[in-house]
Amino acid sequence: MLSRGDLTDGEWAVLAPLLPRSNGRCGRWRDHRQVINGIIHRLSTGCQWRKLPERFGPWQTIHKRHALWSADGTWERLLQHVQAIADAAGDIDWNINIDSTSIRAHQHAAGAPDRPATSTAECLKRGRAKISSRARALAPAPIPGGGGAAGEALGRSRGGLTTKIHLSADGRCRPLSLIVTPGQRADCTQFEPVMGKIRVPRLGAGRPRQMPDSVGADKAYSNGLIRRYLRRRGIRHVIPEKSDTKSARRRRGSDGGRPPSFDKTRYKARNTVERAINKIKQFRGVATRYDKRGYVYLGTVTAAALLIWLRS
Repeated sequence: MLSRGDLTDGEWAVLAPLLPRSNGRCGRWRDHRQVINGIIHRLSTGCQWRKLPERFGPWQTIHKRHALWSADGTWERLLQHVQAIADAAGDIDWNINIDSTSIRAHQHAAGAPDRPATSTAECLKRGRAKISSRARALAPAPIPGGGGAAGEALGRSRGGLTTKIHLSADGRCRPLSLIVTPGQRADCTQFEPVMGKIRVPRLGAGRPRQMPDSVGADKAYSNGLIRRYLRRRGIRHVIPEKSDTKSARRRRGSDGGRPPSFDKTRYKARNTVERAINKIKQFRGVATRYDKRGYVYLGTVTAAALLIWLRS
């Protein structure tokens, strides 16, 4: 019997074809559906891995599967596939909005080793635990992180240790792209990386879609670099001008140029990204960061975004 929060048959039918399968030589994966349900339970409750109910199987298996899929990009591929299905059905509103939110990091999120893991297998290694050849073969690429708190997307702000999630959301309050940084990082510095991560594949032939119809953002993104970036790509945008920028332009007279256009009606739709943030923070495992490694926490946020898309 399904419990509250578990994958339904319809949701599982969407994800099942994309999950890794046993090659018959390196052992079998534990039932993916059972493991994903355990990850969802931890996402929803924010409980410790070792306190997961027994019906999900060994907690070590669930934790290692989540860490592996966070490192090798499985969560991101699943998210892009669900987005591709929605785009093929014309269900994505490409008038997107961008913003960020600060996440309080639990004290247990600090203390990750300063030395970054060189591979997924090494990342999953605990003490002298044996790593299967399957894990090494699946993710030989280096993993970001290490180098202290900053390398793990942990920063200091007025609230203490914090992480910031930068995201773009479509017009239906669903995350399109996600990035995590230390909490003190300015929003405007992550605008281009967030835009660069928008990548919705086509189910048939054709390149992935990366260009939105329009972009909305608040005054934190009001600077010349961002406006030039959007103009070069021919993307309509609605970003209010800062008061000091207005004063400087007026002091220069005709040399100050024209004020940027501003559509008040379009700007009212910026609340969609705020609502997307509220949806993500409904998951307690996201609203408070417990993961020591930055890439694992990004995988946690991506898994939450995947569930939002599946259940929207």
